[in-house]
Order: sequence, then C-alpha cells, then structure tokens
Amino acid sequence: MPMSADALTARHIDADLVRRSIESPDEFERLIERYQELLRRYVRRISRANNDELDIILQDVFIKAYENLNDFDQDLAFSSWIYRIAHNESIDYLRRNKRGGSSLDDPAYDDESVTLAETIAADDDIASDLDKGYLKANVKTILDELDPQYRAVLVLRFLEERSYDEISDILRKPPGTVATLIHRAKKEFRRIAEERKTL
Repeated sequence: MPMSADALTARHIDADLVRRSIESPDEFERLIERYQELLRRYVRRISRANNDELDIILQDVFIKAYENLNDFDQDLAFSSWIYRIAHNESIDYLRRNKRGGSSLDDPAYDDESVTLAETIAADDDIASDLDKGYLKANVKTILDELDPQYRAVLVLRFLEERSYDEISDILRKPPGTVATLIHRAKKEFRRIAEERKTL
C-alpha cells in the first residue's frame, strides 16, 4: 500500500535529520525532540516502567540510536527503526524486572486503557460476548497477564495505530507472522478476559 503524503513528508524530514546528525552530532537533539514523547508513551505501554526507570530506558534508546546511526538503513523508515530499538529495550527491561514497573497507577495509563478497551471492544473477534464495561474496567489487568509479544502487537496495532508493514519492520517479523501474532494476541486477550470474568 502506498504511503500517505504525511508519511512521505515525515520520512523525508527524518532522513534529513539523520543525515544532518551524522554530519554534526548536535543535530541529533532534534531527532530526540521529535521522538521523545512518542517513544516515552510506547515504552511505558510495553514495559510498565515507572517514571525514573522510563527515563533510563529512553536514555538507553537514544544512546543506542546515536551509536548506530551510521548503520541505519535509509530504505527503512527511521520511525520504525527507532521504535524497534525502543521495543527491544522495553523487552529487555521486562526480562530483567519480570512484570515491569508501577506505571499502571499512572492516570495517563488509565486513559490509554479506556482507549484500548474501546478499540478492542469494537473488534468483533474479541468483543462478541464480552461486556464493554467489563473490558474497560479490566483491560489493564488483562494486558498485564498477556505475554509481552502479544501485548506489544496489540499496543502497536490498536494504540499506536501502526500498519502491518510498520509492525513488521519494528518487530523484524514478516507481515504474515505479524497478522498471526495479532490474531493470537486477540484470542489470548479474549481467553483471559473470559477466564477472569468467571472468577
């Protein structure tokens, strides 16, 4: 599917910023400013890190991005490349800390949970027999019980609104595998939701 005009513009801006950052390290600050809040939101959604841990993860993301900028493949979107680094750092954090931090109590996360619950509830694969009110009230708990790879694909698809191709680039998995992961993630989400409802 061809990219939208906005996506092409964003890709050109990123490519220009990458080129300038390679030539002059001070220019990398502009890439940080451009992606800091987007990546903060994504890393928080995946890792559940508290604010202090989140700052450390993000610092590691940008350090790795800067150190590997010369290896960035210009045929890929920079956004997918830096999201991949953020994703990997988030998964590493989860491995080190088992369930992640404590940002589940963050009011911003509550708002995102409602958004995700509404989006997932609108998906016929999941919501046919589940009460939308129940989903909104329990989506955080259900997501927390999901395998991180399933949580990641649901967040990328439903909250980050990434295309299958973008998710493929971020996770380094073929689009067909991404589709399968999303299908399995929705099935697992539904299973956990139904199981918890009977408790």
